[in-house]
Amino acid sequence: MNNENMTGGGWQANVKRHTIRLAYWTLAWLVSMALATFGPRFLWQEAAVITVVAIGINLLIGFGMIVANKNHLRSLDELHQKIHLEAMGITLGVALVVGLAYSVLDMNNVIASDAEISHLVFVMGLTYLASIVIGTRKYQ
Repeated sequence: MNNENMTGGGWQANVKRHTIRLAYWTLAWLVSMALATFGPRFLWQEAAVITVVAIGINLLIGFGMIVANKNHLRSLDELHQKIHLEAMGITLGVALVVGLAYSVLDMNNVIASDAEISHLVFVMGLTYLASIVIGTRKYQ
């Protein structure tokens, strides 16, 4: 449903519905990621078939989360879409630049520990959050 056809409270209800749906998909993805990550060690003693199934489920739920995110973005007004688009662009750039630099540091043994993807995901989350806050303030 296009927000141009929505008026008044109907548009806000649409945004709320898509936001809640995205939250549920994100929570389901987070739980499935935890299960795929920790299940082999703590629940099914590293049984490869169960691990592959858990990862497959995680991927399917992840794709559902992506669709829910796309639908959520479509439900926003043009200003909020612009804020999110800018935040996503900044996050992509930071992830690419910082991630590759982090990897090169690891490959050349400049840092003591191995470069972990979880560190990059953390940087991406903080970057996106900061970009949304800054973008929102910019357009107030």
